[in-house]
Amino acid sequence: MTYITDILQWLGQPLHLLDAFSTLLGLLYLYLEYKANIWLWLVSIVMPAVHSVLYLKAGLYADFGMEFFYVAVAVYGFLSWKLGKHKGSGHDKKAAVPITHFPRRLVGATVAAFVALWAGIYLLLVEVTNSTVPLYDAFTTALSIIAYWALAKKYAEQWLLWLVVDAVCTVLYFYKSIPFSASLYGFYTVMAVVGYRKWLRLMQEQQAQ
Repeated sequence: MTYITDILQWLGQPLHLLDAFSTLLGLLYLYLEYKANIWLWLVSIVMPAVHSVLYLKAGLYADFGMEFFYVAVAVYGFLSWKLGKHKGSGHDKKAAVPITHFPRRLVGATVAAFVALWAGIYLLLVEVTNSTVPLYDAFTTALSIIAYWALAKKYAEQWLLWLVVDAVCTVLYFYKSIPFSASLYGFYTVMAVVGYRKWLRLMQEQQAQ
């Protein structure tokens, strides 16, 4: 009984309660992303409201600031996938936006954009905040921007970008004492591999139609 009481008291702390709730939202988001379901974007509009408070309290300032960007990307992604359903050809005017591979011609520009974002966010954290993990916070934030863009474009390789982000976040969030989120991102790391394979199968099915 004492053990259960300790858990309830721990969960009763605002930071831990937010951490637990954000984990539930994250699991719902992951399921919808795995299914390539357009409603993932609506969940990703709700999540930033919770995450912004959580990250601010945990001192993850780059992650906090990025939540506002994620709302904008979620709106863009939803419209991109939704409007894409009306871009079919021939008799199929409602063909879904297809899953495709990341274009090779964009690799160089994407890497350059990532490095620029990483450096810019790092300098901002060092100069403006008291972040204790500016290098890693900037890294995950910069790569998340690229990954969200790739998701909005429905590139299968967006899962590989998230694989790296999730692995780093798992360690970072344990370090910052938000274990629910850390555990969630550990699960995300595994599911990034599963999701990538799932999207490759979906892509093959689309091409066979």
